[in-house]
Amino acid sequence: MEKKVAIIGAGVSGLGACKHVLAKGFLPVVFESRSGLGGVWSKTVEICKLQSPKEYYRFSDFPWPDSVQTDYPTQKQVLDYVQAYAEHFGLLKHVKFNTKVVSLAYEGTSDDEMKAWSLWNGTDKPFSNKGKWNITIEDTETLVTEVYQFDFVILCSGMFSDVPNFPEFPPNKGPSAFNGKVLHSKDYSAMDHETATKFVKGKRVTVVGFHKSALDIAMECSAVNGAQHPCTVIYKNEHWHTIDHNVYGFSLQSIFLNRFSELFFHKPGEGYLASLVATIFYPAVWAVSKIVESDIKRKIPMAKYGMVPKHGYLDELNTCTNGVLPEKFYDRVEEGSIELKKSQSMSFCEKGLILDSDALVNADLVIFATGFRGDIKLKETFESKRFQDLMVGTSKDSVPLYRGIIHPQIPQLAVIGFLSSVGALYTAEMQSRWVTELLDEKFKAPSIKDMVEQIKKWDEFMITKHAGKFYTRSCYMLLHIFYNDVLCKDMGWNHHRKKGFFAEFFDTYRPSDYASP
Repeated sequence: MEKKVAIIGAGVSGLGACKHVLAKGFLPVVFESRSGLGGVWSKTVEICKLQSPKEYYRFSDFPWPDSVQTDYPTQKQVLDYVQAYAEHFGLLKHVKFNTKVVSLAYEGTSDDEMKAWSLWNGTDKPFSNKGKWNITIEDTETLVTEVYQFDFVILCSGMFSDVPNFPEFPPNKGPSAFNGKVLHSKDYSAMDHETATKFVKGKRVTVVGFHKSALDIAMECSAVNGAQHPCTVIYKNEHWHTIDHNVYGFSLQSIFLNRFSELFFHKPGEGYLASLVATIFYPAVWAVSKIVESDIKRKIPMAKYGMVPKHGYLDELNTCTNGVLPEKFYDRVEEGSIELKKSQSMSFCEKGLILDSDALVNADLVIFATGFRGDIKLKETFESKRFQDLMVGTSKDSVPLYRGIIHPQIPQLAVIGFLSSVGALYTAEMQSRWVTELLDEKFKAPSIKDMVEQIKKWDEFMITKHAGKFYTRSCYMLLHIFYNDVLCKDMGWNHHRKKGFFAEFFDTYRPSDYASP
């Protein structure tokens, strides 16, 4: 009998998982709460573009069409690409649209039995004759609920959707104290461009946040209202945004994303020699990062507006918080249609927001582009209180997963897409390959004790040697080859993917390098 695998989410992670589950001869069913494919790409602000060059955001065996000439495709181009992938590999017939997963409940084994296990799933096998997952789903159109049973579950619901993150406010000084309107960036993104334009037109808009969504929304609002009603952007910290991925004629990828450059970065579980090399050559890495910073400051008038970060560019890469600045952003600042204000905290009053300097920002509309709580969404998927507690990590955005994929004490379940790297699609597909090789019993998971120790070791590395005080979640931007090497070794693949010594060490690693085992 075919083993049934549930995949939750039909974004890039879920579709990649579906394709590889099918290739192994299992029976996938993809549950998608929206009416279409694409996940976060299904609905974005009008000007949204890819943040990474497209050659690093693609499926390994499905190149971008020649018709997409730009390095940074638009939302529509990304969505068309994802749709074409699903059609090419016959994935659409396995997707149930408008189907929201309400809860996951594991049956067949008691909590006491699971606590006594020394091996994942009790037997170190991916499937169990005893345990099954019951998935309660709701049709978002009819509100009818049903329960399906599966042998394995792959969660691909993503970190950046559904559950909005809002800052905390002093008592009686939250949004209810404000006479205007308050919404999250996800609500703004859900509007079509015409509706969004009408919604912000003639209003004093304040955007809270300084990452991709915040900057895109500020650009759209400033285009509608101009300097007559400038859009105010409130931020906590400056960031090293770039306008492209080139530094004095060299691509950032060629500088940081090759095997040679990774020799100079510390890695979790590294040996004495590797640690010594990374320590000795750190000054050279620091010097290169300063050259990158000088190029960014040369291209972008950050200093003029007091926007040069206090932290270094390496800190930005180590936390996966770097991004591409919208075109002509500082032109809008120059003309006065965007105003930048720094504040570590804020509170609402009737007229708007009060900053930590006690300055009042008058507003009619406040949009919080402050991210999402993927950890809460993940926890609340489980019916079991024990499983919910097991998903609590060392920070609010981290989840304790072995290889960033499976929890040692939660059986027959994998999570894809909760680890940040060069590109979400790139990393998610490698994780899908790992999961399906595990399901096909090409390798076995270590003991629960060993996995727990490994998770602890990787977390400690992230906090002490990699991201430091900036740590919020696991980020392998500068260690993506190392991470892929680990997965390849687990699967029994050759982790050296290039032909020839020079290419292996100095050429940039891309998704296409992993098209075949």
